[in-house]
Amino acid sequence: MRRIEMTFISTRRQLLVSGASIATVVALGGVHPAFASADRSKIVVRVEKDLVNLDPANRSGPIDLNVLWSVQQGLISFKPGSTEWELDAAEELEQVSPTEIRFKLRSGLVFTNDYGELTAEDVKFSFERFIKPNAEGKPVTYAKDWSALDRVEVTGPLEGRIILKNPAPALYTIALADGSGRIISKKAFEALGEKEIATKLIGSGPYVLKQWTPRDQFVLEINPDYKGPIKRHFQQIVGKPIGEQKTAEIAFQSNEIDFTAIDPENGKTLSALPDASVTQIPAIDYVWFGPNIEKAPFDDIRVRQALRYAVDIDAILQGAYSGLYPRANSLLAPSLLGHWKDAPVYARDLAKAKALLTEAGHADGFKTRLTIEANARYEAIAQIIQANLAEVSIDVEIEALESAAYWALGNNDASKDLELSLIKYNGKFDPGFQTQWFTSAQVGQWNWQRWKNADFDALHEKGGVTVDPAERAKIYIEAQKLLDESAAFIWITHNLNAFASRNWLKPGVLPNGNNWLYTAFSETTA
Repeated sequence: MRRIEMTFISTRRQLLVSGASIATVVALGGVHPAFASADRSKIVVRVEKDLVNLDPANRSGPIDLNVLWSVQQGLISFKPGSTEWELDAAEELEQVSPTEIRFKLRSGLVFTNDYGELTAEDVKFSFERFIKPNAEGKPVTYAKDWSALDRVEVTGPLEGRIILKNPAPALYTIALADGSGRIISKKAFEALGEKEIATKLIGSGPYVLKQWTPRDQFVLEINPDYKGPIKRHFQQIVGKPIGEQKTAEIAFQSNEIDFTAIDPENGKTLSALPDASVTQIPAIDYVWFGPNIEKAPFDDIRVRQALRYAVDIDAILQGAYSGLYPRANSLLAPSLLGHWKDAPVYARDLAKAKALLTEAGHADGFKTRLTIEANARYEAIAQIIQANLAEVSIDVEIEALESAAYWALGNNDASKDLELSLIKYNGKFDPGFQTQWFTSAQVGQWNWQRWKNADFDALHEKGGVTVDPAERAKIYIEAQKLLDESAAFIWITHNLNAFASRNWLKPGVLPNGNNWLYTAFSETTA
């Protein structure tokens, strides 16, 4: 843990940081010999961290998932660059009623390592794992993705019915097309067990996991026995884990990798390289800060409202995001169902903030602690918040925790000790994924503001079973209004994703920016 006592960092520091990558390359002796782009039958991509768990039900996040999509099939999969889906292992998929989905598999789909044909029994086993406890009696990590599932009925070797307990319009994007819809071999699972299935990836998809050397690289190679509809464009895809952003950008400039996520601030510099292309995609994440409303003085809504007027969000976007990132005014990003386009935009108003604090009995201010995950951007945000609140006599101590310690706050009710916290969650394509973290049931886990509202909980549940998109949108807007009324959530940005690639490479990035379809990476056409 680090405690930081600093004041506002000007935009100039951000500009100096942005230029650091080029300076570092020069310091290291210039550009290294290329090897990534010499052979266009393969590409080398940078991933931010190593693979962790290749069991679809217990995956650790997008890096695992991007490999799972390449090696394992689902009944459906996302279309390249889209939130829409297309048939994959399924030859037919039909929503028979709000609580029944009928499927028919393609014939001739086979698992690797001689585990036989993919059948409806494998579908049943794969999906029902999410609603049954594992060998230790615990639910799988992504059990909630299939919370609406009652059972899967096998009606033939390649046919079956998915029976739901209630309508679940989010099922297609949150489960079926996503990682929780990947089909594993029942025979392989029974032979290997849950522990080994996490590292030995058996699938029927377009690629096989040819090699995984922890902390060094993984290698995907075309599956010669694949009989599905998805086209492959490269013989091999090599993933290189590089944690530091600057190191990754240096590796790109040195032609050691063909594709990497980058800081948008460095996009102009990298796009000037003769063989590089930079792509920007608005994200659907949500970054905000807010108080633990169970702790005084934040249990007083007037104090929370004062925070909202005292902090200059536009200054944060300029100082910590170089003015490139869009402002967020509510939970759901503009591209999502239920985006609240008329959400109020709170301009900084020190007079209002001081008046509210005086009314609440805190005219002389108070001391508090802001907890963040330790990295340069979040520290810059925290320093601006610290400087802003000092102008209304609120003395903020910044507590910067290393990643493991920070995210451990989601366990064992550790968030009860928080005062202020800065948080960033990744978004998914259905609004219900976002709203779930703010329900009363999440207090003690991921609702770090510890805000409870029965009406919000009811709207979240209603949105999850409402089929009509227009009606769902209204429900989620009403839910966001309750978040706004609480003054417990001060929104900053939905983030901006940026990527650098070789100018001959078309990346296969999905709209959230965190997920990539390696099968959709292709050579650009002239």
